Amino acid sequence: IFLPFWLNRGHQQHCRPTMANPKATFNTTAGEFVAEIYVDKMPLTAANFIDLVNTGFYNGLHFHRVIDNFMLQFGCPYSANAKDPRAGTGGPKPNSTFTVGGKTIKRDAREGCIPDELTQKISNDVGTLSMANTGAKNSGGSQFFINTAHNDFLDWWRSDLSESQHPVFGKVVSGLDVVKKIGKTKTDANDNPVTPIKVNSITISA
Repeated sequence: IFLPFWLNRGHQQHCRPTMANPKATFNTTAGEFVAEIYVDKMPLTAANFIDLVNTGFYNGLHFHRVIDNFMLQFGCPYSANAKDPRAGTGGPKPNSTFTVGGKTIKRDAREGCIPDELTQKISNDVGTLSMANTGAKNSGGSQFFINTAHNDFLDWWRSDLSESQHPVFGKVVSGLDVVKKIGKTKTDANDNPVTPIKVNSITISA
């Protein structure tokens, strides 16, 4: 059957399979949960996270800041020691690199930070993974948090609510009960869990 060129081309595009986003499995001392990582919508931030996962950066770190009905913060290398007072101040190795769509991105020379990816209006809803930062431009690195409430005042485009700009790059799709359980853990005056909660490993799968 003969098809006009434009119709044939459209048919081929329609039949082209779409790639599913990868999943990150968090194996923790409090249980296991799985998050979809938004490679399709947040390629740079997702690639940074996946690179750190694949190099084992996150393995053995602890949730260093937990606030009930708000969020769980994770990803500081100093939190390998659950009680290190520097937890919350560290990041990736300065000048380290990762790849996004064939392009090499270099983390900055000072603290290993990456460029802000403020492109998608994905709200900081329950279960979403969002980049932590200092409030300064391009200050995110390895640290992120998991929202345990709908924290729309953290959305980068909601300047009417606050000055915070935290881009979402994933969402928990399985084991949200584990996340909520961690969120209820007893903490000290610095919001650090009294009983440390370790992430033994994170693994990426298709």
